[in-house]
Amino acid sequence: MALFGNSSNPAMKESIFEKAALKDSSGRTMTVKGSVIKTFLLIAMTIFAASYTYVNNLSTVNTTLLWAGIVSGLVLALIICFAPKTSPYLAPLYAAAEGFALGAISSFFEIAFSETFPGIVLTAVSITLLTALVMLFFYQTRLIKVTDKLRSVIVTATVSIGIFYFAVILLNLFHVSTPFYYGTGWLSICISVVIVVVAALNLLLDFNFIEKGSQMKAPKYMEWYGAFGLLVTLVWLYLEILRLLSKITSRN
Repeated sequence: MALFGNSSNPAMKESIFEKAALKDSSGRTMTVKGSVIKTFLLIAMTIFAASYTYVNNLSTVNTTLLWAGIVSGLVLALIICFAPKTSPYLAPLYAAAEGFALGAISSFFEIAFSETFPGIVLTAVSITLLTALVMLFFYQTRLIKVTDKLRSVIVTATVSIGIFYFAVILLNLFHVSTPFYYGTGWLSICISVVIVVVAALNLLLDFNFIEKGSQMKAPKYMEWYGAFGLLVTLVWLYLEILRLLSKITSRN
C-alpha cells in the first residue's frame, strides 16, 4: 500500500518517490532541509533570470526570449518528470527558462498597467511569496492537515482547472470569445480567485510530498526534484495572482 496519496502536481506523484527509493543504492537520502535549500536556490535563479528579461523588456517585449523560455521550460519539465535523476542538472535550467519567460510576461503587465497600477509585478511577487509562507505555516502547525479527503478535493479541483484551461485554449483556437476568463467581469474575477486558492492549496500537497519523501528515505537527488515540483506550483500561483490583480485594476 502506498505511504501517501497522489498529488495534483504532476511532478509530485507518489510512484516517482517510491521508484526512486527502490532503485537508489547510494545510501544518501533526501531531507526536508535539503529540499528547502534547493527550493530557495531555484527561486533565486528564477528571479535572477526574470529580472534580466524584465529590465530589458520594459520598452519592448522580447517575444523571442518569451517563447524560448516557455518551450524550453516545458521540454525540461517533461524530461525531469520522466527522469527524476536528471533533476540536479535540469532543475536549475528549468528555473532559468521559466525566469526568462516570466520576466517577459511580467514586463508586459508592468507596461500595460504603468499608469493604473505601477508596481503590479512587485505586488504579485510579494503576494506569491507571502502566500507560500502562510501555507507553510499552516502546514507545519497542522492548522490545515493534509488528509486523504482534503487531498482528493484539491486534486479534483486542480484537474477541473486543467480541463478548464484546455477548453479555453480550444475556444480561442476557434476564435470564440472567452470573457469569462480573460475578461474583467465579476465572473472572470471569481474564477481567478478560485484558481488562486486552489494553486495555494497545492502548496500543501507539495510540502506533504517532500516530508513523506524524506520519511521514505528517497535518494538525495530527489531534493532537487521536490524543489522543482514546488517551483512549478509557485510559477502557476504567481501568474494567476498577476492575472487577478490586472482584472481587478481594469475595473477601476
